[in-house]
Amino acid sequence: MSAPVTPGPNSNKPDDPKRSNRVLVVKLALVVVMMFGFGYALVPFYDQICKATGLRDIDVADTKVNTQVDASRSVRLEFDANVNKMPWQFRPLTPIVSVHPGELTQVVYEVENTSDRPMTGQAVPSYGPQRAGDYFKKLECFCFTKQSFAPHEKRLMPVVFVIDSHLPADITTITLSYTFFEVEGNLTHERDGPPLARIAERAARRYSNERDGPPLAPQYSNEPERAAQKYSNERDPASRT
Repeated sequence: MSAPVTPGPNSNKPDDPKRSNRVLVVKLALVVVMMFGFGYALVPFYDQICKATGLRDIDVADTKVNTQVDASRSVRLEFDANVNKMPWQFRPLTPIVSVHPGELTQVVYEVENTSDRPMTGQAVPSYGPQRAGDYFKKLECFCFTKQSFAPHEKRLMPVVFVIDSHLPADITTITLSYTFFEVEGNLTHERDGPPLARIAERAARRYSNERDGPPLAPQYSNEPERAAQKYSNERDPASRT
């Protein structure tokens, strides 16, 4: 019959606190390293997501293109407007236009904050088909900056653009869709006059420095003035005289 095992003097002694702390530090260090590696690996995925959704470089104008108008072909442009859980009304004044590649064109969107509180939104563009976005060159756009609205304020906002003449021949229709998302911001937008004519003039001047001929498509040449006059009338009814 074997003798009973006598417990050692340290068998019921708790683990050394210093050793437990060292193990914990090592584990936390491994977690930090893994999180850093995971974040680094997400960079290419983030770039692809931004490219697909239009979130990359939405606050700057596209690179200006130096092309002549290709009058031999026309491209149908469809404009869509959406809001993401915001009490805003958002629509293009001209939902469909037909343009020649290389032709400077302007369309105007109408936005209204229907709520009783000031709000700020950021418009994010997307394109259909997706690859058409590489040939849709925006020179001026309300999507370049946050847009702040007072309660019940309505505003007309332009997009000045050129379709690159290198657009593939199989793309005959392009859909430009904007979605407004609520963001933090302030109310420091321009209130002292109609901005549309100045915006169109600035974009046309930039574009005309690179090519010959009229800078704005003839069928849209009066649109900035009409939109600006409408904007002024809504702000100051006395200006309708």
